[in-house]
Amino acid sequence: MRMLKNNLGYPRIGSQRQLKKACESYWAGKISQTDLLNEAWKIKVSNWTVQKEAGIDLIPFNDFSFYDHVLDLSLLLGVVPERFAPLNELADVTETDLYFAMARGYQNNGFDIKALEMTKWFDTNYHYLVPEFYADQEFKIASERIFNDYNYGLQITGEQLKPVLVGPVSYLLLGKEKQRNGEVSSFNRINLIDKLVPVYVEVINRLRDAGATWIQLDEPCLCLDLNEQERKAFAYAYKQISDACKDVNILLATYFDHLDDNISLASSLPVKALHIDLKRAPEQLPAVLNEIADKEIILSIGVIDGRNVWKNNYSTSLDLIQKAVAALGEQRVMIAPSCSLLHTPCDLDLETELEPEIKNWMAFAKQKLQELKDLALIFEGDGESLLLENVETINSRKSSALINNASVKNALAAITPNFSKRKSAFPKRQSLQEEKYKLPLLPTTTIGSFPQTDDIRKLRALYKKNEISLHEYEETLRKATIEAIRLQEDIGLDVLVHGEFERNDMVEYFGEQLAGFAFTKNGWVQSYGSRCVKPPVIFGDISRPNDMTVKWSEFAQANTKLPVKGMLTGPVTILQWSFVRDDQPRRDTTFQIALAIREEVLALEKAGIGIIQIDEPAIREGLPLRKKHQSNYLQWAVEAFRISSSGVADETQIHTHMCYSEFNDIIKNVADMDADVITIETSRSQMELLDAFANFKYPNEIGPGVYDIHSPSVPTEDEMVHLLEKASTFIPLRNLWVNPDCGLKTRKWEETKQALVNMVNAAHKLREKVAVEAIV
Repeated sequence: MRMLKNNLGYPRIGSQRQLKKACESYWAGKISQTDLLNEAWKIKVSNWTVQKEAGIDLIPFNDFSFYDHVLDLSLLLGVVPERFAPLNELADVTETDLYFAMARGYQNNGFDIKALEMTKWFDTNYHYLVPEFYADQEFKIASERIFNDYNYGLQITGEQLKPVLVGPVSYLLLGKEKQRNGEVSSFNRINLIDKLVPVYVEVINRLRDAGATWIQLDEPCLCLDLNEQERKAFAYAYKQISDACKDVNILLATYFDHLDDNISLASSLPVKALHIDLKRAPEQLPAVLNEIADKEIILSIGVIDGRNVWKNNYSTSLDLIQKAVAALGEQRVMIAPSCSLLHTPCDLDLETELEPEIKNWMAFAKQKLQELKDLALIFEGDGESLLLENVETINSRKSSALINNASVKNALAAITPNFSKRKSAFPKRQSLQEEKYKLPLLPTTTIGSFPQTDDIRKLRALYKKNEISLHEYEETLRKATIEAIRLQEDIGLDVLVHGEFERNDMVEYFGEQLAGFAFTKNGWVQSYGSRCVKPPVIFGDISRPNDMTVKWSEFAQANTKLPVKGMLTGPVTILQWSFVRDDQPRRDTTFQIALAIREEVLALEKAGIGIIQIDEPAIREGLPLRKKHQSNYLQWAVEAFRISSSGVADETQIHTHMCYSEFNDIIKNVADMDADVITIETSRSQMELLDAFANFKYPNEIGPGVYDIHSPSVPTEDEMVHLLEKASTFIPLRNLWVNPDCGLKTRKWEETKQALVNMVNAAHKLREKVAVEAIV
């Protein structure tokens, strides 16, 4: 019996972002639902075919999703919040429409239904839709799509596809408890496990009856710190599944970190196979092997990096494979990527313009499948030439002149504690800034970007193709910038932005101007829904050859008397949202970026820009999953932000922005960043994220987002007043700003204008109310 090659998941967007285009066309009413489903089917069949041709033995099924795989599971299990119930009465609303309504909200037929909350999938830049659970929650099979698709999939591929589901315990832990109006009792969602498991059993048995011999249950929460109740839920759930689901092999998949103190728990669960991530935590292998040595469990070892683009070091992987086989025997070892390949681009072969030397160091999803095949061949003794070629590639990268820059390394070594200290403490800075800017109570602003229309995107494409001159390109951008400035003035915003019409992506734009970055043409990965990003590739030492944003900020400020924020992306976010080099500590790379951003901050200040925003939406995302590893990360992540922001005068106001992050547990570290103003996402959670401020007195100023920019819904003035009043119970009015949740690039102009008008009016209403109350 040869060693099995197992894949946990494959990119779902299509190599040319076909899913994005199809979904957005469907939402816009340009294609039918049948057209949408047909396009999705083409992607699924293509993915299965690629994996079959690569010799993958266990091909994932149900890893495709129109929007999010956790949302798919909620629909399957009937976990649909009650606010969406009226849609079931509408004849023209299909299951697909209900699904998208849960993801994006629903504004039609007289309804305005809020979408599910969205947050980060562990420490990745992928976002999932948070399930909502009630104390009397019921579960049932509410969708037939997975079963219909599986039957068709078997017919087309001729393979025993392996259905993939988020496991029952992780599904509960990834959700949130909700209470109906007037309810005061609380409950723990993990107590729903006894109601949930029977439905999982029904799903598994129906898939088994359809022909499935393997089923993958993803339990990444096994890599978190678990309490005793959660551990018992794992034992209970898998005992029930084992007893009730015969003649089907359960593969329990963990990833993103070390099993650590959950090794015994994971190893004791009655499953056929256990998958572990040996890219994130190779050190866990000996303990896992020791735990399962005398058991029959198969071990799937994730030796290919499912979250980065660098070629696998075959020598390192073979060492891990050999250790596993020596302990368990070849028949009890599978090889696999560390996690789903969802987090990598589709196909490196499509990159025809990459520097050949750099391209030779890389592998995308399709190439990672080939790496699995190569490793199996080498292990079986048929791939000596493949190993030699790989060794040569790995060594060439280590010695390349493209990577190393002595001046950058010297600058890194010269960092002192003073680099991360503002001249004065916040109270003094706040007084000086209030005197300088004379902003009203509850100052209004936006997060940075304004809608990028098709015309703007087409203009950028024409310029990149050299079909228009730089002068033509910039002249149009100047007009768009001035129009945005005038619009903001007319609406009555207090602090303006230039609109960022010259920018493609908040990380890619900066990477294009920094040394040490490479860029792809088709290296897209899904961030959420139809939102795809093309992360830059950090391959070498990072430096800032020239100004990056000064020209456009200076131009905008010259066209208004109101303050205009300079807009930058912070060092941790640039790191997190790039494919980062894996040959030096992430801290060192982050500090290199911080020094480059610091130079830009000082250049903006010199150009007369007095308010500078350094966005760090990913700082929480980078937090290690295990608490014992978090303090070290937070120390250098906060220091990196402060290095980038602390060189300015007291009067220069530093803003930062965080979105879709659960940061209640790191609120003190957020405060340690010492930004004068922080803006955060809170509207989808109805200000729940502000609970952190109930027990922690945040010292600086804060702008909790008052409307969700990821939904086309336009909030009313009263809705925003309500949210602001809720925020004012946690935050002194003197320190409270009024702003959207995030940038407005993905929205339409009509909804953006009306939402901002309502937002400014809401701020005026609350100012007037406060003034009246002060008189009374």
